[in-house]
Amino acid sequence: MNFTDLPYLIIGVISGIASGLFGIGGGMIIVPSMFMFGASAHEAIGISVLQMIFAAVFGSYINYKKKNLNLKDGIMIGLGGLLGASFSGMLLRALSDVALTSIFLAVSCVFFLKYAFNLKESITKNQRNIWIKNIILFIAGAFTGIFAISLGIGGGLLIAPILAYFLGYDSKKVVSLSLFFVIFASVSGIISFANSGVIDSQIIHKGILVGVASMVGVFIGIKIIEKMQLKAHKKILLCVYALSILGTTHSLLNKLGLIN
Repeated sequence: MNFTDLPYLIIGVISGIASGLFGIGGGMIIVPSMFMFGASAHEAIGISVLQMIFAAVFGSYINYKKKNLNLKDGIMIGLGGLLGASFSGMLLRALSDVALTSIFLAVSCVFFLKYAFNLKESITKNQRNIWIKNIILFIAGAFTGIFAISLGIGGGLLIAPILAYFLGYDSKKVVSLSLFFVIFASVSGIISFANSGVIDSQIIHKGILVGVASMVGVFIGIKIIEKMQLKAHKKILLCVYALSILGTTHSLLNKLGLIN
């Protein structure tokens, strides 16, 4: 380890805090940050997905110990993510750097608007029987896994509105389930990336650096969320979206040659 590794450690801690607070893999921070370091979309996404494994496993362990995680629901949604993410390597190999960056920006904008305009829960979980609930969880995991891992964002930010809307889960329950989901999706994604030739030794080195540092951040993030009011939670999440959108927009404009 040397001085040049320091930025990756700092980004790891920050992304870990975001993981603990919002149930995300950290990609909304890591991917734009890697873009600003001059990484390609494929490199940024590979580093992000490696980091997710560290953050998601550690964060889910803490949530389970604190009884904040419903393992039955988590396993069902995780199995869906495992299936969906297994196709992510093919999608990543098929799309160009500019196309991937554009998709990431579009996804960020859509979910920024969903949170900014206060998406409401329409159906409570009491209106769903156990089989329908499990089907929704599995489909939500599969749908999110196939797209989210290809974008290096883990899926937490994509899956949260689905769980809130269709099953009426509150924000803290969504956070723990989203983070648990990231375990399945990221492991499957890494296997798919490796089979597609996306992962190399440099990406592994940087991904491990960011991932280990993110474990510190996850611990801090979970401590913070225990004491945070829901309104404050939403405002910070919107700030995360906004920063990610700004960073990705700058990177896309640079790759299109519109700015230096």
